[in-house]
Amino acid sequence: METQNNINDISREKSAELYEKAKTYFPGGVNSPVRAFKSVYGTPLFIQKGDGSHLWDADGNEFIDYCCSWGPLILGHNNAQVREKVIEVLQNGMSFGAPTALENELAELILTNNRFIEKLRFTSSGTEAVMSAIRLARGYTKRDKILKFEGCYHGHSDSLLVKAGSGLVTFGETSSAGIPKAFADETIVVSLNDTNALDAAFAEFKGQIAAVIIEPIPANNGLLLQEKAYLQYLREICTQNGTLLIFDEVISGFRVGFEGAAGYYNIQPDIITYGKIIGGGLPVGMYGSSAKIMDHISPVGTVYQAGTLSGNPVAMAAGIAQLNQLLQPGFYEALNNKTTAFANAIQQYADEKGYHFKVYQIRSIFWFAFTDAEAIRAAEEINPASMVDFKVMHRELLNRGIYLGPSGYEVGFISSAHTDDDLAKTKQAIFESLDIVFNSK
Repeated sequence: METQNNINDISREKSAELYEKAKTYFPGGVNSPVRAFKSVYGTPLFIQKGDGSHLWDADGNEFIDYCCSWGPLILGHNNAQVREKVIEVLQNGMSFGAPTALENELAELILTNNRFIEKLRFTSSGTEAVMSAIRLARGYTKRDKILKFEGCYHGHSDSLLVKAGSGLVTFGETSSAGIPKAFADETIVVSLNDTNALDAAFAEFKGQIAAVIIEPIPANNGLLLQEKAYLQYLREICTQNGTLLIFDEVISGFRVGFEGAAGYYNIQPDIITYGKIIGGGLPVGMYGSSAKIMDHISPVGTVYQAGTLSGNPVAMAAGIAQLNQLLQPGFYEALNNKTTAFANAIQQYADEKGYHFKVYQIRSIFWFAFTDAEAIRAAEEINPASMVDFKVMHRELLNRGIYLGPSGYEVGFISSAHTDDDLAKTKQAIFESLDIVFNSK
């Protein structure tokens, strides 16, 4: 196969105009930092429409989308059943700040198909779900300290925006201005895939750790797939020390299977958090646990958590329509097989060419890394210099109509809306882009 030379950059004229105007309204011109395209070439694309597996920007450029709103759009954009259910419910009002039958319907749908939780509470985002789960763990155990892992992201609440220091076990250092040191001091950070670090942490802070929180499938800083034995070790050390184990499944929940990573690995955490996938992409989150633990939440318990938009009827409607489709026989098998074939074909091409490039994949989540490592299980194993190669690849893919998240640390997602033709076009674009990256070295 001959290498196709660099092709002309897509037009971003209208997106650039919108971005310049946006910078007068919002810090950096965006309402979430990763949208700023600071890690890749060009200005951010302002999206005008999405349908199925495709996106269109303000300049009329069309892309096959593998960001999928950062994962929740497992059915693709503008799914007909989700859209029609939302329109139906919308006719009756958008927000009441009071209970509706839709909350019961979505909760029953989730709980009857998930062995790992008995009660749940809806929130408005994954960040809010995680923040509430941490508060619940502290209230339930009557302890203050939280242990998290470098490379796992749990939203932007103060006590979790911390990073590891240089030691085996260390108190967290704030990774954002505006977070008091005292908050970070309650968070212990260790490296992933290191049982010695866990042992040392529990020995040093014996009887003080309320919860260990982990993305069981870490997918916010690369795809740092953990071995089941390591996650099982986490479960055991938490049980031995009276510490709650929290699985943050904002990305993996309902994505790798209806029961998420808990079901995939068959490991029972104490609390699980979920994100916008349960609302078809609308603002919603959720946390769940045993009835015993959840009954510590107000109004029956002393741990306060509230939200006017919690259980919003429009989001509940979207969730009911989306999750019912995920429960159809063969849904996950078809999606997983599609992604595996896609990942294997790209890896085969890279191997045949001798490129230092790996495709890491679990179910319908994938990550491209410029490395020879068979596995990357910890954040410090990612080579920051490799992001230069991703930057070139990202530009070449955009020019060929393929949209990935604008950072080499972000994972990609395949939806049920991606067709065989979409995947064939994408593979060809990736082959050409990889040729350009490696032939320019």
